[in-house]
Amino acid sequence: MRKKSNNRVLIDDEKLEVSSEILRALAHPLRMKILSFIDKHGSVNVNKIYNTLQLEQSITSQHLRILRLANLVDTKRRGKYVVYEIAYDKLGDTIDSVRTFIEEFNA
Repeated sequence: MRKKSNNRVLIDDEKLEVSSEILRALAHPLRMKILSFIDKHGSVNVNKIYNTLQLEQSITSQHLRILRLANLVDTKRRGKYVVYEIAYDKLGDTIDSVRTFIEEFNA
């Protein structure tokens, strides 16, 4: 999305769709809790996430899938385990964009 000189907004549907998926992924309190847990531990497998946070495995996997589709977490295989890590570049870009939007909105 960008502004034209006459204050009309040009909407890029593809970018809007991607942005809404990222924001939707971040809008859920349990996903934020999972992201915080991953951040605290660096890289962690799904078993550790659901056991430590006392969640059902299926619920944890569903939320991790949403975070993965939004590219907010990366996965790596370590032996028989898949470990999750935060995609800090993507998350940082998202936070910066939201911060910029809020600053411009309040100006």
